[in-house]
Amino acid sequence: MIPSNLLVTMAAAREGTPFPAVMDVIGMGIVYEILQEAGIRLPRPVGQAVSIVGALVIGESAVSAGLIGAPMVIVIAITAISSFVIPSLTEVGTIMRFYYVFLAGFLGLFGIMIGVASFISHLASLHSFGVPYLSPLAPIYISDLKDTFIRVPWWAMKTRPKAIVSPNGVRQESKKFEKPTEEENNEVLNK
Repeated sequence: MIPSNLLVTMAAAREGTPFPAVMDVIGMGIVYEILQEAGIRLPRPVGQAVSIVGALVIGESAVSAGLIGAPMVIVIAITAISSFVIPSLTEVGTIMRFYYVFLAGFLGLFGIMIGVASFISHLASLHSFGVPYLSPLAPIYISDLKDTFIRVPWWAMKTRPKAIVSPNGVRQESKKFEKPTEEENNEVLNK
């Protein structure tokens, strides 16, 4: 499935490194986290410069010294950049990243599948204000799926979700937007 030229290039880059790939990923992940924390705690202009220059210098030095391969630096750099997509979840992302690296390093693809299964089962066991976290998918409520993947218009959602226990299962009738008349516009402008 992998083109032979790419496979040969990756194997040649891995050939001179003394540590297994898992140790490379863990080591570079720890270095990345140290640089990120240093960048946060320093004044903004200095912190950004330290993060960028530190990552470039350490990555280049590690490759030149033969400690890690260049493809590993690229993978870690892509991981670091993609962690900024959801900045509010950086701590959780770090923990999950190391969790999956350990599982993949010791058990391979089977370990990743175990990690995904344990993560989904953990999410299914959570409740927020008495409502299951994965509701309406777990437990499944067919009538509530209208607001899960594609949002239907407000006027089509006549009932409350089944996971929310309420004596009144019917929502308030939604008011349809009507364009204001010229007189109503003038009243608002005059106030």
